[in-house]
Amino acid sequence: MKFLLVFDFDHTIIDENSDTWIVKCAPERKLPNGLRNSYQPGHWTEYMGRVFAYLGDNGVKEDEMKRTMTTIPFTAGMVDLLGFIGENKELFDCIIVSDSNTVFIDWILKAADFHEVFDEVFTNPAAFSSTGCLTVQNFHAHHCAKCPKNLCKRKVLKEFLDKQLERGVSYTQIVYIGDGGNDLCPVTFLKKNDIAMPRQGYTLEKKISQLAQDLSPVQCSVLVWSSATDIMSYLKLLVEE
Repeated sequence: MKFLLVFDFDHTIIDENSDTWIVKCAPERKLPNGLRNSYQPGHWTEYMGRVFAYLGDNGVKEDEMKRTMTTIPFTAGMVDLLGFIGENKELFDCIIVSDSNTVFIDWILKAADFHEVFDEVFTNPAAFSSTGCLTVQNFHAHHCAKCPKNLCKRKVLKEFLDKQLERGVSYTQIVYIGDGGNDLCPVTFLKKNDIAMPRQGYTLEKKISQLAQDLSPVQCSVLVWSSATDIMSYLKLLVEE
C-alpha cells in the first residue's frame, strides 16, 4: 500500500505565484511596461529570464531575493498537511511538478524545513551566473500541443511512474493536487482509481468542469479543495484504511 502525492507549487503549496512575487525586489516593486508586455503565451520561462536579467542589472542580489521569497505565505492548512505527510512517509511518496524553478522552491522548502517531505522536485533548472544574475532554463523538450513549451506535466508524471516501476514500486493510488491550466494534461492521464484535487475557484477546477460539460470527463475521481485541511481529511481516510 503506497500512495503517490503529486503537488503543483504556485497557488497550491504556496498561496502566491513565486515568479510574480519576486517583482517585490524590483525598483519601486514593479517592472517596466516594455518588459511586462514582452510575455508571449507558452513562453513563460523566457519571459522570467528577462525579468531576472532586469533584476540583476538593477543590482538585486541573491540574499535579497532569498529574503523576499521566504516571506511567501503557505496556502491555508498546508503547513499542517506537509507535517502530516512527513509523519507518514512510509505510506506516501511525494513529488512536486512545477513551472517555478529549482532555486525558488529549494529556498522556500528549506526555510520552512519541508524539503525532506518531497522525494523529488521537477521544475525548471535555475542557477546564479558568475555575475550574480539568476538564470533559468526550460525543464525539458516535449511534443505536447496542450502544454507550455518548457514543461508537460503529463510527460514528467509518466516518466516518473515508469522509473518507479523499473525499481519495483507501484502505487495503489495517485493523488494529484493542483490549481492551474497546465495541471489538466497530467489529470487527463490519471486512471479510474486515482484522484484529482483541483483548488476551488481556480483554472484547473473550471477546465475539469468544462470537460464534463463537453461529455468527455476525466477518468479519475475529482475532489475539490479550498484549504489544505480538505486534502488532509482525505489522506487521513487513506491512512485509516
